[in-house]
Amino acid sequence: MNKKILYSVLGLATLTIACDPVEDRKTLTGALTADQIQISAVPQVVDGKSSNYIDLNSDGVGVLSSWDYGSGVTVSTKTTVQVVLKGENEIKFTGRNHDGTTIEKILKVQVDTLINVPAEWGYLCGSGEKTWVWDNTQADEKVWGNGGYKGNVSPGWWTVSIDDLDEQAAGEGRGSSMTFAISGSKLTMNKSDGSNQSGTFAFDMTQQTLDDGGAVWGKGKLSTKSISVLCGIAPNEGNARVMEYDILTLDDDKMVLARPEPGAGSWGTAWFWMFKAE
Repeated sequence: MNKKILYSVLGLATLTIACDPVEDRKTLTGALTADQIQISAVPQVVDGKSSNYIDLNSDGVGVLSSWDYGSGVTVSTKTTVQVVLKGENEIKFTGRNHDGTTIEKILKVQVDTLINVPAEWGYLCGSGEKTWVWDNTQADEKVWGNGGYKGNVSPGWWTVSIDDLDEQAAGEGRGSSMTFAISGSKLTMNKSDGSNQSGTFAFDMTQQTLDDGGAVWGKGKLSTKSISVLCGIAPNEGNARVMEYDILTLDDDKMVLARPEPGAGSWGTAWFWMFKAE
């Protein structure tokens, strides 16, 4: 065969091989289904009873793991979490396959005894969720305003009534409410115009604020994400939304929140929110 012809044939073959599409079939197939994965959620037994400490295990299942256990989320494959409700609890597992698809699986666990659960979970969310409104039992329905940080326990200087709150935050005065749910630690703001917004919340009852005499002024911290509580604004900071609050009072019926302005010391300016259970 003529050398020029031979070289041409070889060049064409090389070009053909180089242009063949590359397929990694392993990464495009073989996604697992919920029925194929073996995971577990097992309550730890304390004094013969199933406790609210739950051992989660998705180790080695071959998918990225995420567990929503109601009061929190973890991406660990083997860990222990704490749920906060007695009775049947649903734990939602979400796995992500290598091809980007997701699978979900619901595991149900029975909890017979609660250990080390702050009472505030029950106060805030009831038996699963609970709705809060402005506390119209306050004198002249003055439910929001400012006062002295670590001194006042309600608006003490400039005070605003429920009917005037719409001037501060439209739709967040009379007729509005907010619902705290344990599932997903979800906070929903229900505005008086019928619209609503959702976010999440968390609280830490170990973060206390003491007054100058060493007495407890703030018994814990409530934080929110994506949304604030009703009229959760900072007027002297461009009406920026407030996402962290001191908990002054929280029981079955009342919730009082406060938040100092940045840099405030004792009797510096703080803002107060007065709520009651619906």
